[in-house]
Amino acid sequence: AETFGFGPDMCFESAEALAAQPKLADAIINGTMDTQHVPTSIPLLERGYDMLLEKPFAVNEEEMDRLVQTAQRCGRKVMICHVLRYAPFYTAIKERLLRGEIGDIINIQATEHVSYHHLAVSFVRGKWGNEQICGAPMLLAKCCHDMDLIMWLKSGIAPTQVASFGCDFQFDPAKKPAGAGKRCLVDCKIEEQCLYSAKKHYIDHPDRWAFYVWDCLEHLDHPTIEDKIQSLKTDNIHGRCVWDCNHSVVDHQSVLLNFADGATATLNMIGGTAKPERNIHIIGTKGEIKGVFDDSVFVVRTIDTPSESGYREEVVDLKIGGDKSGMTGSHGGGDLRLVEDFVRVLQGAEPSVSCTSIQDSVRGHRAVFRAEAARKTGTVQPME
Repeated sequence: AETFGFGPDMCFESAEALAAQPKLADAIINGTMDTQHVPTSIPLLERGYDMLLEKPFAVNEEEMDRLVQTAQRCGRKVMICHVLRYAPFYTAIKERLLRGEIGDIINIQATEHVSYHHLAVSFVRGKWGNEQICGAPMLLAKCCHDMDLIMWLKSGIAPTQVASFGCDFQFDPAKKPAGAGKRCLVDCKIEEQCLYSAKKHYIDHPDRWAFYVWDCLEHLDHPTIEDKIQSLKTDNIHGRCVWDCNHSVVDHQSVLLNFADGATATLNMIGGTAKPERNIHIIGTKGEIKGVFDDSVFVVRTIDTPSESGYREEVVDLKIGGDKSGMTGSHGGGDLRLVEDFVRVLQGAEPSVSCTSIQDSVRGHRAVFRAEAARKTGTVQPME
């Protein structure tokens, strides 16, 4: 309100209160927390707003179906923030597939390596470390991007079955090292040797994940290192021992998908790696595409029977600079491209190849929900 000059009449405590007013805009950007997406979206869609909605757009199948039905009933445009579709890396790969360069897809192998410091700050100590509190399992909170990419790359061919395995391998309280305390800077005898020391993560690197770690100090204009140390010693959730965080989500998970045309796909999420990285390997009947998102480089290999090697190879270097390039914005340059496409859709222009409507996003979300059911029950789950 201070920045943009809004008066009290333009500040609302709930989506219902906003929906009770005459329409104030063409569209809403809904960036609430995961469990709030559906309850806040429905009254605003019913009021007549189009919407750009953060992922995951629902935390279970029942509310997912309710929101999709509401959008359809109200005739509203809803785009989901699957920003990786808009990253030049994945867009370029999608365009190669649409041109048929590697033939029909036989298999997709996607991996997401979540760095040890990202895992700790978000999915152990942080907001998404306990499914009962945040509402979303690790696969939904972190990998609904990746599942969406698999569905998008398969161009509308439906998955029919899903299986999944995974657990909390590293942060089970039973594996808490001898001498570890409840807070790293208070009562831990092994803090100097521990890879997950809050001091090493957040004091030695005070700007890394600062948005998450220091939100408890937002009342201070310029918190000092001493302020930060004191917060980690007292009420800051990121000062807790990683083995004493009421952690309930997996730290690694593997998913296997079977598609209606006989193709298969795997998604492997591994948390706690030294380096963060997303990899993709798509194998088709005429060749393959293999690349690393964080490097913005992929290789196209196509079968070439006359050559000595047996294949032709083209290296595509998009020179984006990875996931957080200052020149392109975050998510490998996808964020602003997504917003631009949303505006185009609102204006009635032709959407891009990356456009993700709420109906288009359902399969990826449903695959996550069924994968979790498969993991928890040790069964193969049908997709429809």
